[in-house]
Amino acid sequence: MSGGRGARRERSHWGWGWAGRQPDRGALAALAPAVRERLGFGGERVEEPVPLEAVDLAPPRARPPAALGGVVSADPPDRIRHAMGRAYRDVVRGFRGRFDRTPDLVAFPGDEEDVRRVLELCADRGFAAVPFGGGTSVVGGVEPRVGHGYRGVVSLDLGGLSGVVAVDEVSGAALIRAGTLGPDLEDGLRPHGLTLRHFPQSFELSTLGGWIATRAGGHFAMLQTHIDDLVLSARALTPTGPWESRRLPGSGAGPSPDRMLLGSEGILGVITEAWVQVRPRPAFKASRPVLFESFAAGAEAVRALSRSGLNPSNCRLLDPLEAGTTGAGAGDRAVLIIGFESAFAPVDEQLRLAVGCAADHGGEPEPDSGDDRPASAAESWRSAFLGAPYLRDSLVALGVLSETFETAITWDRFGEFHARVTEAARRAVAEACDGPAEGPGSPRVTCRFTHVYPTGPAPYYTVLAPARRGSEVEQWDEIKAAVSEAIISAGGTITHHHAVGRDHRPWYELQRPDRFAAALAGAKAAVDPAAIMNPGVLIDPAAPPV
Repeated sequence: MSGGRGARRERSHWGWGWAGRQPDRGALAALAPAVRERLGFGGERVEEPVPLEAVDLAPPRARPPAALGGVVSADPPDRIRHAMGRAYRDVVRGFRGRFDRTPDLVAFPGDEEDVRRVLELCADRGFAAVPFGGGTSVVGGVEPRVGHGYRGVVSLDLGGLSGVVAVDEVSGAALIRAGTLGPDLEDGLRPHGLTLRHFPQSFELSTLGGWIATRAGGHFAMLQTHIDDLVLSARALTPTGPWESRRLPGSGAGPSPDRMLLGSEGILGVITEAWVQVRPRPAFKASRPVLFESFAAGAEAVRALSRSGLNPSNCRLLDPLEAGTTGAGAGDRAVLIIGFESAFAPVDEQLRLAVGCAADHGGEPEPDSGDDRPASAAESWRSAFLGAPYLRDSLVALGVLSETFETAITWDRFGEFHARVTEAARRAVAEACDGPAEGPGSPRVTCRFTHVYPTGPAPYYTVLAPARRGSEVEQWDEIKAAVSEAIISAGGTITHHHAVGRDHRPWYELQRPDRFAAALAGAKAAVDPAAIMNPGVLIDPAAPPV
């Protein structure tokens, strides 16, 4: 098999989702009044993206070798679509046709042999290789920002390595290729009555390999919160050969090779497939929103729930402003959405106990809807969550800055931490934006918990503010730097599940131990002696090509 491009659908060259799915000017004009009514800003003027054919692109520094014909492309649309991820700054740059850095070549391998040949090409010619799954990175993880010394950059699109290879129904495991998109993965498991139940917000467009490489957070708010918890073994191709672990339910045999690939972000090799834990599809579900007078009161209830042993699958706490913005509440109270699911038995009793725990801490359960549907607040929040990436594209066209940052902190430090980070964010947003700092039409900084642990929560912050048209990237960079400094200085992690990439590098270096950085560099040198694998992510190569 050679060449993995096949009939794969084309992504939008600038925004979220597939090409052609963005709203047209008429739809944006119709949306503008609703945006202004909800936010108090934005929608005064509708802009349109620079079309793909109008993008001014520098010529590639290399040509596809004849030996890899059909696998490697230098076509401008391919290079443009593999130039960036989908952070706000990426979407804005793509919207305005600012593709200052693009890969010189894009490889579409169809199997491991193709991957091996592409890595060999990169090592021989001094090219950097940047693995590319679904292209949904929000931290610069797939950008060709590789530093000096490389004669070119090859984006390695893993979409051709797709599909469910094998299912072990006895052990509850499945072997899945790394380039498999979330919906295709679930479709492959559905005939067996099984599911991975890992649903990051990027689920529609992200891949198993990308989840593993970035330690993605998924469906469960407690217990198995990351893809880490579902990986049984993984296989990768490094520039010096394959890396594969043994599939076992558990092992104490030294440092885990799987743990090293998890979060490696493409610096050690290309993840090609993995055995993952799967489970019967849930047949019983129940959820209930609980309202609190304040976010702090809701946080205390969540802390109690995290130690109760009930372990709800969903335990999302939204502050009043987040609840009001997403339609999950009126904006005057915090909303806690509690949910349970099971493949084997009803979960109504667990939900009753969890709601009772929340009520013991001042929560007021939203009245039951009286049927099998989730209560309205939970349903509204879920719709807003899934639609957020698409809405952000529209907001760019309407002059609204919309972006997020996330972290995690222990319970004993949460109160002070949240106050410091929120204040730093509000101050930075006020300095970077025109308009009132408070009251109607002012920028919004909201917070919710995405995942919860007995030792602490993972707060996720959203910024909505008037954009400085034409300078949105610089505007967000000012805000991002300020909040990142606040997070690290207050003792949090620079990322709970968005990965490090290139954008988080300065603060990641403050968080990690120096000795660990040296050990990681040593491991990279062992498997990637030519330093071709995703340079600029996590660490700098010990000796980049010259």
